[in-house]
Amino acid sequence: MELTDRKKCILRTVVDSYVDSAEPVGSKIVAARCGLNVSPATIRNEMSDLEQMGLLEQPHTSAGRIPTAKGYRIYVNELMDSRKLSHEDTEEIDKSLHSRMQQLDKLLLDAGKLTSRLTSYPAYALAAIEADVTISRFDLIYVDQNTLIIVAMLSNNSVHNKLVKLMTPVQPDILPKYASVFNANFTGITEEKMTPQLISIVERAVGDTIGLAAIIAAFSLELLMQTKTRETVVTGASHLLEHPEYRDVDKAQRVLRYLSDSEGLLSLPAPDRSDKMKITIGPENLAEELKDSSVVVARYDIGDDMQGIIGVVGPTRMDYSSVAAKLSYIANGMSWMLKHGGAPELDDGKKR
Repeated sequence: MELTDRKKCILRTVVDSYVDSAEPVGSKIVAARCGLNVSPATIRNEMSDLEQMGLLEQPHTSAGRIPTAKGYRIYVNELMDSRKLSHEDTEEIDKSLHSRMQQLDKLLLDAGKLTSRLTSYPAYALAAIEADVTISRFDLIYVDQNTLIIVAMLSNNSVHNKLVKLMTPVQPDILPKYASVFNANFTGITEEKMTPQLISIVERAVGDTIGLAAIIAAFSLELLMQTKTRETVVTGASHLLEHPEYRDVDKAQRVLRYLSDSEGLLSLPAPDRSDKMKITIGPENLAEELKDSSVVVARYDIGDDMQGIIGVVGPTRMDYSSVAAKLSYIANGMSWMLKHGGAPELDDGKKR
């Protein structure tokens, strides 16, 4: 079924109305806000078509429609208008960047508080994500029949090691084979590509019967994750409870527990290297706790090929355009602060 211009107008109207009211949207509201010169029956038929296409759903019989996660994705990708910040918002952000954000840890805390206050969603900030660090070389050093040392050199020229105690004795002559296979398969790739399938392939290649391949793989994953984050901050978690979607206490607690776990923060979505912004909607999130939530995140530059991200977590009924505009402005300001040590200048020479 084709997504015609009229259907797009109706979908946009339903999303905008539902974001404003948190109530299902009926055909009368669509007719009033969409400006279509058609009968209410035609609008109802179009809404029914959008429901069949999986873009809208009807939470209760005879109720209006609300967007689905797929509907939000079409809205974000094709229908959402770019939002310009109000003068008041830009002044508040600029003032915060100029007067309070001096050191990295304080910058994260203040940026998180500011983001949470401006969006009314929990905000999180991660700093010092080193761009595309990979392992460049493995070495295995034999100590005794139950002990060895894993040595890994990273692409940033740092060297890390781990002392391993094995339950099963190991012969020194098998270690070069393990090192060779890991150097062939686990170097030059990010942790996302170190999949269970790849680990199984390596286990078969070395004929592993003592679990050593899994130990080396786990060390590799842990090492690359550690390089990604040095500082993490979550602020405004209580804002989550202000939204009707989280009146279910159990549902809210699952999200809040996830945000309080540093490992959970590390697995939250991040923009691709070529992008500054990423929006992940509902079931697009890998974490089960976030299947009914959306994550909007922006990337900022720290310098020396280091980066950070700042984002918010909230209901799928989110004003994506406004949130994206605010996050983008804050992230750009943070990048400027960290690069230049002061607030950016406007065209008239005044500090922002």
